[in-house]
Amino acid sequence: MMNAHVPALAGGGQVIAIVPQTFEETMRVARAVVASGLAPAALIGKKTGDDAAAAVAVCIMSGAELGLKPMVSLRSFTVINGKPALYGDGLINVVRQSGKVAFLKTGYEMRDGQMVGYCHAKRSDTGEESRVEFTQAQAERAGLWDDRPTIRKQVWENNQKVWKDGQPNDAPWYKFRERMIAWRAAGYCLRELFGDVLGGIRDEFEAREIADADEMRDITPAERPAPPKPPVPPAPPATKTIEAELPVDEQSTESEFDLGSFLEELETSLATAKDSASAAEIWNDYDAPAILESNGHADMIDTAYAMRDRAYAKLETLNGG
Repeated sequence: MMNAHVPALAGGGQVIAIVPQTFEETMRVARAVVASGLAPAALIGKKTGDDAAAAVAVCIMSGAELGLKPMVSLRSFTVINGKPALYGDGLINVVRQSGKVAFLKTGYEMRDGQMVGYCHAKRSDTGEESRVEFTQAQAERAGLWDDRPTIRKQVWENNQKVWKDGQPNDAPWYKFRERMIAWRAAGYCLRELFGDVLGGIRDEFEAREIADADEMRDITPAERPAPPKPPVPPAPPATKTIEAELPVDEQSTESEFDLGSFLEELETSLATAKDSASAAEIWNDYDAPAILESNGHADMIDTAYAMRDRAYAKLETLNGG
């Protein structure tokens, strides 16, 4: 017999995201996410309890600064070397959601047999427009391009990891090079044109490359594994004096360039800027991209741009922009 007191189901209700307004509310949402098992493993790692909830809360707050709802933030962010980064095309999505985009187009094209990624965008509020390209040649110089179908890597055998040759190459720059080269162009373009929106946030691939570079730089000579010494053939006499015969301004100065000190001085100088104009003047005086590339550190140009973007974002906040 049907129960006459069961209320009828109503349709047509509007779905509204739960957006916490205070830190306490954020922690409540974070604890619920952890308890439900929906917290991404890349975010919380081996953390449990309030430690895991704190990691989720920081992710939610990082996303809120970019205009993302809590659950969207959890799907969009990862943590690399202790820093938040956006998955895949997250940078593009954040910029589109800002309401400051007149148009944005990204992709790749073939030019003289070489792949060229591009991003063309325009701001709707200021009218600024930019088109940035990232070429296959640039990717090769940066050590990103990878055309090896098989590589040597660690695999599990007999419950232990061993190095093995001839393994399928699953690196993003081999499997998804069209998307990667377009995203790299987008990263440069959007961080320059929409620095106030992104606040220095990178996509996961750039963040991982920077983390790998930092890790290699942090290894002391005593800790760095020594490469096997191949047989050295006798060198022609001319090779012993070739650098000494060069003009002084053409001799190698790589050992004289201190990367850490340069980046530290750049960040300190940008922090002294009173407004965006003075920050731009400091940035131009340092000419970081050219200095880094000429000293063999092109892979750190993105780090310098991130410092500049953070300085701009901080100044805009301080000046009420």
